[in-house]
Amino acid sequence: MPPSKGTGHPLRLLGAYAALLAVIFALVFFTADKSVKPKLGIDLQGGTRVTLTARTPDGNKPSKDSLEQAQEIIESRVNGLGVAGSEVVIDGENLIITVPGDNGGQAKSLATTAKLYIRPVLQAGQPINKGGQPQPGQPQPGQQPPAPPADQPNPAPAPEPAPAPQGEAPQNRVYPRQAPEPPVDTPVPPTTSPAPQPNQNLTEAQKTQKEIADAKALRQSTDPQVQQQALATLDCSKPDPLAGNDDPNLPLVTCATDGSEVYLLDKSRIDGQDIKDATAEYDTQGTRWVVNMEFKNSDPWAQLTGEYVNKRVAFALDSRVVSAPRVDQGPQLGGRTSIYGSFTATTAKELANQLKYGSLPLSFATSEAQTVSATLGLSSLRAGLIAGAIGLIACLLYCLLYYRMLGFLAGFSLVASGFAVYGIIVLLGRWINFTLDLAGIAGLIIGIGMTADSFVVFFERIKDEMREGRSFRSAVPRGWARAQRTNLSGKTVSLIASAVLYILAAGQVRGFAFTLGLTTVLDVIVLYLVTSPLMMMASRSPFWAKPAVNGLGAVQELARERKAAAGVLAGAGKEA
Repeated sequence: MPPSKGTGHPLRLLGAYAALLAVIFALVFFTADKSVKPKLGIDLQGGTRVTLTARTPDGNKPSKDSLEQAQEIIESRVNGLGVAGSEVVIDGENLIITVPGDNGGQAKSLATTAKLYIRPVLQAGQPINKGGQPQPGQPQPGQQPPAPPADQPNPAPAPEPAPAPQGEAPQNRVYPRQAPEPPVDTPVPPTTSPAPQPNQNLTEAQKTQKEIADAKALRQSTDPQVQQQALATLDCSKPDPLAGNDDPNLPLVTCATDGSEVYLLDKSRIDGQDIKDATAEYDTQGTRWVVNMEFKNSDPWAQLTGEYVNKRVAFALDSRVVSAPRVDQGPQLGGRTSIYGSFTATTAKELANQLKYGSLPLSFATSEAQTVSATLGLSSLRAGLIAGAIGLIACLLYCLLYYRMLGFLAGFSLVASGFAVYGIIVLLGRWINFTLDLAGIAGLIIGIGMTADSFVVFFERIKDEMREGRSFRSAVPRGWARAQRTNLSGKTVSLIASAVLYILAAGQVRGFAFTLGLTTVLDVIVLYLVTSPLMMMASRSPFWAKPAVNGLGAVQELARERKAAAGVLAGAGKEA
């Protein structure tokens, strides 16, 4: 019987696998100036655990449904960013996010509320310094503020300076140092007796509620004087209590995310819930990263851009402006637009995932961040690797004792598969942030064991052919034709199980399913490109055909006895 299809040129098949390994390790060594070690998970290298405390505008406890929805959205963002090995769990009224490595900034960004509103810009200026003084370019005492550009809408009128008390020189400032008189409907605290501390005897929920209410009263007021006061006093270096809690139906005084500008924004015209899709792309013409968005309904965006040609429109994410571009032309039809800003590849992908997977039902404040030790994980890794090495050596010894020199071919195939798995895991760690944890290592060990099972099936099919009286040379291609159907059936079942487990599971179990599926695919490649060609070459070698070398002497002896017995029976039949 001629060799089955795909086994006639073993050197070509081995060369194809060698070329595949060369490409993998060329990418490992020459595509980035990084370590050639795979990224390790939390249990092996440690990580950062960030505790997020939910904040509700009314100060009540968050509901279980809202926490579960927030957990699901954050897990979707984790998967969208490819942050493998991360964990998101609910602990009472908190969410706990654990990410590999020592940088907790990524965990905090995953918990961004991601409430996006598109608001027209009414006024923009420079923020104050941390010391409370205007930045260069802000109006100084005795100076008038610069006139707004011609393409900006007229800002709200500045308040009249308050009259100075007797004995003091008048304050000739556009932005008064003293707060203006509160509106009529705002209660004035009594001043006849010392007032108690504002946050005294308040619970944390009440303090949070009061912070949000005070920020809304100042920064979302419809009074022009209060708006100008908020513009003059807003400190962009402090945490924003309005993050994710601003009212879209009121104006908003806020900062840019990088603190470079302060804005007076009109009420929201488009809600981020109307976003259909968001992707991060690199703009080669502008040499910058942008976030492209597509709206579910294109009419509101076309109407807004038609009204604000040559004027600025702000994209306010969690009460901070991520971008405030000028509308170059309008109306823009089709419902597509792009957010430009000082984005890196990471920040652009983070923003796109936040917008794509929706806004969180709650806003969160970081209450705790701590480093997770990897001592237990490293001890477990050491024990697991020792156990895996002992099992692999025992498997190879069994193959050598049972299959003689054919066991070396199985060992060589396992080594070739191991090199490919290692290189691919290193590359996946760079490209999609895949991290290798204890569960993933367990998947690799099981996958390698299944690879050894494939060799056993192949060798036993060869023995079956030789029992029927065929030589070693003719038994190998026939045995391969029978073994590959069995192996492919088994690998298909294993791959389907891995895919289902990856889709339905979460956390470290997904890492186990991923590595198991990866080794299953590589097992098939190694069988066709390494094991089969090696066996074909061995079957054509007089040395490997010796029973003392291939360990098939007993099978050949059994075949001869069967042939002799069949001959005796045939002779007896003729005599009868």
